[in-house]
Amino acid sequence: MPAISVFEIFKIGVGPSSSHTIGPWKAASRFLLSLEGLAFDRLEVHLFGSLSKTGRGHATDAAVQLGLMGYDPVTVDTGSIPEILAELQENKILTIGERFLPFDPERDILFTNVNRKSHPNTLEFLAYFQEEVVKVGTYASVGGGFIKEVGVRPKGKRVKFPHPIEKGRDILGYTDELNKSIAEIVFDNELSLRPAAEVRQKLQEIIDVMKKSVYRGCITEGVLPGGLNVRRRAKGICDDLLEHRPFSNQAEWEAGVRSTTADFRTINKWISCFALAVNEENAAMGRIVTSPTNGAAGVVPAVLLYYYFFCDPEPNFGVDDFLLVAGEIGCLFKKGATISAAVGGCQAEIGVSSAMAAGALTQVQGGSPRQVLMAAEIAMEHHLGLTCDPVGGLVQIPCIERNAMGAMKAITAANLALAGDPEHSKVDIDTVIKTMWDTAKAMNSKYKETSEGGLAFNLPVVLPEC
Repeated sequence: MPAISVFEIFKIGVGPSSSHTIGPWKAASRFLLSLEGLAFDRLEVHLFGSLSKTGRGHATDAAVQLGLMGYDPVTVDTGSIPEILAELQENKILTIGERFLPFDPERDILFTNVNRKSHPNTLEFLAYFQEEVVKVGTYASVGGGFIKEVGVRPKGKRVKFPHPIEKGRDILGYTDELNKSIAEIVFDNELSLRPAAEVRQKLQEIIDVMKKSVYRGCITEGVLPGGLNVRRRAKGICDDLLEHRPFSNQAEWEAGVRSTTADFRTINKWISCFALAVNEENAAMGRIVTSPTNGAAGVVPAVLLYYYFFCDPEPNFGVDDFLLVAGEIGCLFKKGATISAAVGGCQAEIGVSSAMAAGALTQVQGGSPRQVLMAAEIAMEHHLGLTCDPVGGLVQIPCIERNAMGAMKAITAANLALAGDPEHSKVDIDTVIKTMWDTAKAMNSKYKETSEGGLAFNLPVVLPEC
């Protein structure tokens, strides 16, 4: 397996889905680069499998358009996205550099209800010149914003980490031999890719975006887009917890959170509020951090802020280690199973994010490497078999609430691991990852982000065409 950086698990991007939004967006951007120097006068996009079945609800068509127009999900002004898309819809002209191509999203983006063998999330771009196909690019969006070009070997030299990790047992081998924490082992690996100062800077960027997405969710009210008429709840919960005390910026909001009573009921409500806030932002195509996916983006920030506000003895102490450990646990699942709901159901999203958060929280609360992996195992063990059944193909019901539940399970798993003895544990992290993968392969496709089973089937809704 190639080396995977924690910054590939944590990606700054736009909602609502890493596999259905970020992945197709990146694929469109990559195809755009492949057209340099080529004569073409028309583009066409085909969406297959899960991308076809739930692509409209996941804004796949919007992501493809934004990618073809050259926008970057990391830097695009999310508030301007509706205006950008509306202009393309009205003018039906795609601007690519100095080219102006006719492009009608309703005609040129085809939702093809056919599965491709390469991956359930497959999309194909075709470039035409005088009605002849001159370029084809086929991509698989394999979860967490990762993409692979079908039939093309990746270019470039592979980086070899000083501590290559495939399994949980590899991690324990290094921590025992070198007498280092898991966070230190992961940091050493990241130094193979960039200087220490840059690693710290990128970790801070991730933390800042996570905190900002929680804050935006806590100050924004209204109804989420898509047609389900789901009302935002985070702001109401936040206002009640702060007893409607005013604040004018994020710093004042953070001070208000710290000043609230730290009893169990209050903390429990704050954790749910943090998770809901992120995923309401995600559902509204706001900026979030894929952790390891967009649909599960609220779990890690909710548990991180639980630690930051209610456990941390001093500001920012241990938060870098939190992300390093969480990211490495995500890598374990990426390598040994999947982080794609279209392949493994929601256990691959909320389950993985809960395991990431549980291990990370155990690390920063003083747990041993074995306790860290024990916590991750406990969290996943109790998400095994969780299906992905988004109502109306939207990342809203049951996705938003599942983030709050995943965060609470992560904290419980960390507490159990810290109070337990890993030597007496019957299940290890490698066993639970294999079990998750076995479960994913056996799961019926209607429970894998197709909206053909579960709540999506039993709660039928009629959504507007737009």
